[in-house]
Amino acid sequence: MNGRVDYLVTEEEINLFRGPSGLGFNIVGGTDQQYVSNDTGIYVSRIKEDGAAAQDGRLQEGDKILSVNGQDLKNLLHQDAVDLFRNAGYAVSLKVQHRVQVQNGPLGHRGEGEPSGIPVAMVLVPLFVVAMAAAWAIMRYRQRL
Repeated sequence: MNGRVDYLVTEEEINLFRGPSGLGFNIVGGTDQQYVSNDTGIYVSRIKEDGAAAQDGRLQEGDKILSVNGQDLKNLLHQDAVDLFRNAGYAVSLKVQHRVQVQNGPLGHRGEGEPSGIPVAMVLVPLFVVAMAAAWAIMRYRQRL
């Protein structure tokens, strides 16, 4: 492996409705407390169990929130971002950036002890069928002798 980590970055619009516990997630980041080195963005640090975000299921811990109700979150102090969320109203539209780690390196190489990726049933079932057909053919041949 070359030690490099690759990510697939996607953006999604997520609409949440404020519940009894708010939107159901915590944030970190901002110009005054960077969560990611050299990035002043606002990130989801925790999804609250049974909150609006958890019930929707699309927002994940580690997602970067790009905007709230169309208002860009670039270059905000952490507290200013918190205030934006608190004053966003009942229906809140979030533009979110998801980063999913993808495998890098050759796909064909597997280390010792790693599975080959072929399910056992895909090998055993055809072998069983061939063995049964061979046994049937042998029995038929013996009957004719």
